[in-house]
Amino acid sequence: MKRLVTYIKGYGLAFSLAILAIVIATVMQLAVPLLITFAIDSVIGNEPAGRLQFLLDTYGKNLSGVVLLVILISLFRGLFMFLKGYLSSYAAENIAQETRDKLYTQIQYMTFERHTRKETGDMIQRCTSDVETLRRFLGVQIVDLGRIIFMILLTVGIMLSMNVKLTLFSVLMIPVLFFFSYIFFTKVQKTFEKSDEAEGKLTTVLQENLSGVRVVRAFGREDHEIGKFEEVNRNHQGITYKLIEILAWFWASSDFLTLLQSGIVLVVGARMVISGEITLGILAAFITYINMLLWPVKQSGRLLSEFGKTTVAVKRIEEILSETVEEDLPEEVTPDIAGHLVFKNVSFSYDGNQKALDNISFELPAGKTLGILGSTGAGKSTLVHLLQRLYPYEGSITLDGVELSTIKRSHIRKKIGLVLQEPHLYAKTVKQNIAITKSDYEEAQIVAAAQAASIHSNILTFKDGYDTIIGEKGVSLSGGQKQRIAISRTIIDEDKRILIFDDSLSAVDMETDTRIRQALKKRSKDITTLIISHRINTLSQADLILVLDEGKIVQKGTHEELIREEGLYKRIWDLQQMVV
Repeated sequence: MKRLVTYIKGYGLAFSLAILAIVIATVMQLAVPLLITFAIDSVIGNEPAGRLQFLLDTYGKNLSGVVLLVILISLFRGLFMFLKGYLSSYAAENIAQETRDKLYTQIQYMTFERHTRKETGDMIQRCTSDVETLRRFLGVQIVDLGRIIFMILLTVGIMLSMNVKLTLFSVLMIPVLFFFSYIFFTKVQKTFEKSDEAEGKLTTVLQENLSGVRVVRAFGREDHEIGKFEEVNRNHQGITYKLIEILAWFWASSDFLTLLQSGIVLVVGARMVISGEITLGILAAFITYINMLLWPVKQSGRLLSEFGKTTVAVKRIEEILSETVEEDLPEEVTPDIAGHLVFKNVSFSYDGNQKALDNISFELPAGKTLGILGSTGAGKSTLVHLLQRLYPYEGSITLDGVELSTIKRSHIRKKIGLVLQEPHLYAKTVKQNIAITKSDYEEAQIVAAAQAASIHSNILTFKDGYDTIIGEKGVSLSGGQKQRIAISRTIIDEDKRILIFDDSLSAVDMETDTRIRQALKKRSKDITTLIISHRINTLSQADLILVLDEGKIVQKGTHEELIREEGLYKRIWDLQQMVV
């Protein structure tokens, strides 16, 4: 409840008015059985009207007046029920919107390390299904809580004023129902959490399959993917079925207890009417009231189950909102960056045990090119990721003499452009993907960037040229075309002082590779460039080449120096020359 209060904050007035509306509507609902008692005992019969004598004086023994009054009360009750629904829905929808915005903002600034450990499907689940659970509880159940409490108190009060003995018989099952609801609540909470987690895994499998549909088709993995989905779907179905089973047992058992309570009231009340202890109108009122009373008692079970679901949903939402975020600190600086890069005894580990980088040291003057070669897992991508402050590190990395860890992340990332081997493109036009960082790029700038990346001529062959929509993640493009559009997107920004190409020329042929590198050198001659590649030809023009193996620098030098030195670089060079 403490967590829920933080969400309600700012909408207290709306919820208070909604509860007031439901209280007024409840009072009007409870007035109807009193009118029925009056009609049976005093209009049709000859019992004294008591507090309703003024109605007898006004309408006499005319049922039409009572009927008209019941209709008017029902109309006004409907109006207040509408106000309750409108106010609670208004508050709940706004809270849900704000929560989604907070979650999305949190995800944007969450540390890269945390992103790598979170499943995408589970994150989607928390931002959609869990927020929907919260919205539904705030929009419906939390206001009904006020109604239930008020309904029970007022109904029991009215019944006591009519007949204490019959009231005691009328509430026999209420403690049993409350206890039963509490037991049910504890069970449903645990099962719902398992169901929610299972649905998150189901969403993850679906998301991964849709994202990698080309790989699935290329390797004929359809049957494997179907089997994987069926397995998590069966698990989700089994847990959800257990949840439904618990719900079914509760509603069936609570219905039995409710009918048993109604039966007790009917039997005891009938005997009391026969003995003359109460009138027929009072019995009719009690039967109506007991049904009104048992409904909120039963509803408390549903409210507790929804509360259980909501506590799980809020816990999962709060887990995201409480994640560590990347934020610029006041003491961090925004120096001018020319691109002079120095690594000194830099080490890094993902798990705190095995080092992905071990004692890396090198210096790269501004405007120069660094080539990085190494086998898979040697630490190439990790090295360039450290440059963008995606991970904390040991040792020293300086940009133009300023320690990297003291520079604002937002400033660094504006100055460093990164092109990945598998770039992410958006389901927008080619033009929009190239100019994704700013909306005010001129046509000539977009074309010039595309020409430098050697993709301009390809774009002109597309159906709508630069206005061609390329599909989600660039699914309609080849690997080489996606890489070159990503290069265009990076080099169009003239604020970049360091460019990193993380094996981002791997999908283009040697001729195109050479053409792109020559165009980039001409266009970005004063920009520091880091190129990760398995092609020696791509690295051969670099001013400094590092050869990494198991996180360590095993060779360092120029192309001419390294091909004369026995080692990994020369072996790869000889193999690639043989292939050529």
